[in-house]
Amino acid sequence: MQPNCESRRRELLRNGYQCFFLLSALLCLALPGAGQTQAPEKQQRPRRATEATSQQSPAQQQESQEVGEDDVVRVDTQLVTVPTIVTNNLGRPVSGLAQSNFIVYENGVQQTIANFGTTEAPFEIALLLDTSGSTRADVNLIRRAARAFIQALRPGDKVAVVAFKDRTDAGTTLATVDLLSGLTDDRKALDNAIEHLGSSNGTPFYDALEKIADEVFRTPPRKDLRGRRAVVALTDGVDSSSDSSYEEALEKLLRAGIAGYFIQVNTEEFVEDRLLKDCQDNGRLTLSARQLERYRRIFVPRARSEDYANFCQLGQFERMQISRDLYNLARREMNDLARLSGARNFTAVDLQDARAAFARVAADIGTQYSLGYYPTNKARDGKYRAILVEVRGLKEKNEVHAREGYLAPKGP
Repeated sequence: MQPNCESRRRELLRNGYQCFFLLSALLCLALPGAGQTQAPEKQQRPRRATEATSQQSPAQQQESQEVGEDDVVRVDTQLVTVPTIVTNNLGRPVSGLAQSNFIVYENGVQQTIANFGTTEAPFEIALLLDTSGSTRADVNLIRRAARAFIQALRPGDKVAVVAFKDRTDAGTTLATVDLLSGLTDDRKALDNAIEHLGSSNGTPFYDALEKIADEVFRTPPRKDLRGRRAVVALTDGVDSSSDSSYEEALEKLLRAGIAGYFIQVNTEEFVEDRLLKDCQDNGRLTLSARQLERYRRIFVPRARSEDYANFCQLGQFERMQISRDLYNLARREMNDLARLSGARNFTAVDLQDARAAFARVAADIGTQYSLGYYPTNKARDGKYRAILVEVRGLKEKNEVHAREGYLAPKGP
């Protein structure tokens, strides 16, 4: 244990309680007794599992009573899963660790690790490739980077390929989400999917995240895949055309137990240069009505909607400020999702650099540990509980990336 562990625990616990207010707002619609009814096709009947007897082994307990990343299944004893990655002082994943190397705390109280998964289990990955905006001219670079990422994965790891494409509806061109391949470990099928990668004039980023949760990972994971599902997205994260919101996408990904890895491509200078062009210039870019309304709602809620209805009537200073605010917001959203789901973000200076970033993500995925524990706090109070994972027995400095908390079940 490192000398500053106690201070780190206190700091993360404080941060954890701050996260409660965000997550409780996002998840309240799905919690029992929240006062709103979900659509019939999305409702799930609460299941009840009996308290495990002292004669049951941890494996038997896990088989019948596991609770996923943010599940609200009603159980009397719940197994909390915690995906965990350990890196050294150079940022490289540390492999070969045993259960005895890990300590797990919930709200500052040490827990007993009842389930430990090493790095051998396969992974299921939704690969989201953003070919909108400034990346449209570099689709071949994205194809090469995606193929290199898939080749770096292990045999048995399954990948789905998701991208964007334009669709014409009643004379209007819309950017939509394109599921090019479902989960498969067939490398030829994945190569064919990447070959059909297209481009779009918009970025339905949040819609893509929801589609991944709803369709790619629509079935519960097998026992050996619990805590081993992820979305890996190459994008700048600036949504321009989604029907869904960030909050809705975040809720679904956390509930499905999907880790969020983002390779953040820097397209800001390219976009700003074209946003400042005259609206009659063929090389211009404009912000969509949805982007402008979202900006107004978040940053200037007291302003009138009509003040942001027409991009071409905005001054250059206003355009640049809106663009910068939206890029900073996108980075915060991706960072928060990665942190809350126990994953990491990587920055690609340009698409040439994306291949190296993909290699780091593949290394992370190949060295992720899965920890599980039965909380000593049995209260069914629906409160947020902060998780802290520490590693002992290593001579060199290390950093732990793990799930930061969960909402306890609520009800009798």
